Amino acid sequence: MIKKYFGTDGIRGKVNKEKINGEMFFRFGLAAGTYFKNLKKNKQIAVIAKDTRLSGYTLEPALVSGLASAGMHVYTLGPLPTNGLAMLTKQMKANLGIMITASHNPHYDNGLKLFGPDGLKLSDRIEKKIEKLIDSNISKNLSDTFKLGRVKRLEDANDRYINILKSNFPKKFNLKGIKIALDCANGAGYKAAPKLFRSLGAKVYTSGVSPNGFNINNKCGSTFPNSIKSLAKKHKVNLGISLDGDADRVILCNEKYEIVDGDQIIAMLADRWKRKKILKGGVVGTLMSNYGLEKYFKTKRIKFVRSKVGDKHVKELMKKNKFNLGGEQSGHIILGKFATTGDGLLVALEVLYSMRKGIKSSKLFNLFNLTPQILENVEVKDKSIINSVKCKKSIKLSSKLINESGRMLVRASGTESKIRIMGESHDRALLLKCIKIVKKSIK
Repeated sequence: MIKKYFGTDGIRGKVNKEKINGEMFFRFGLAAGTYFKNLKKNKQIAVIAKDTRLSGYTLEPALVSGLASAGMHVYTLGPLPTNGLAMLTKQMKANLGIMITASHNPHYDNGLKLFGPDGLKLSDRIEKKIEKLIDSNISKNLSDTFKLGRVKRLEDANDRYINILKSNFPKKFNLKGIKIALDCANGAGYKAAPKLFRSLGAKVYTSGVSPNGFNINNKCGSTFPNSIKSLAKKHKVNLGISLDGDADRVILCNEKYEIVDGDQIIAMLADRWKRKKILKGGVVGTLMSNYGLEKYFKTKRIKFVRSKVGDKHVKELMKKNKFNLGGEQSGHIILGKFATTGDGLLVALEVLYSMRKGIKSSKLFNLFNLTPQILENVEVKDKSIINSVKCKKSIKLSSKLINESGRMLVRASGTESKIRIMGESHDRALLLKCIKIVKKSIK
């Protein structure tokens, strides 16, 4: 059964269109509250955080109203990184946590990421059950007036999150003498990230810490690496850290001002964790992970498996295989030893911890050569075009042409109205030809 509202990573879309508006957010809150309320007989609690989009301040009250109408007591946390919300959901023993965000998307998009009491993103099975409740008769799920939930603001959410992050490292660990360039994408990490690194003694140079409701991810953050590269170069730092809108992704910049993507970060962590005997089982990547990473892990005898795109699917496969490391090229990296979802701040801390004995960041990375990769996004009105006979034929033909010299991956985006075409090969001319064949069939 195809899901109506949930995509690759929660619910997402353009604000005040179709599913992203006050009426639908009331329904989302009522449905999620009803589902999770029925799983627990004691105190019913939901926690809500958000990024810095202006629309969050219009959608949050509707969501809160839906949850309280279902009988859930609601704590609002304000702007907070996504994994901070996941961590506090567990710490507060809440029934569920909801993050109002569209992650790396522009300000005119928004959405929801839902977490269960274990701090994990919801399975497809639970999402389908909630979808049935969303479309059901509202009056059936409204609580009696004396069972309505109460709403309270929690002012110290960022401090609680920072304390949890720091508790994962030795008390003596500090960043004195380290210079950091930090781009917070004018998003959810604009408070927590600078405060965290400064509290450990680092000299921090920031950008993307002045959100105005519209500038989230705008020519800044992990999807615009030139920003962190410029900041790192200007201040001659030891490490550049670039987050996305909800701070669950991280892209790095070393002291030579070279950009380090998620695949290179994962390779470094896996190699280090294996040497320290911390790595369990192997590593989970995705269909988008670079072929060079897969070949590197073969040489290191590290088991590597691919999941569908989306850190939720990465985590599910990690759990199934009992692995404790996984992630995506985009910078979604899950450190299973510490977290249940991607966390840019936590990954950056782990990298900085690896540098604590004076090791330069450039020495940690570039452990393998990337297989040249081209990704093209084609905007479409209807993503089901990918299932057309013409499109299927073009995908089959391009895959046959590239054969053993590379690979092709064509998929519908789970978060945007786009078909994503990705090809990998050292033969650039052949790669461009294969991408053109698929692109033409879609257009």
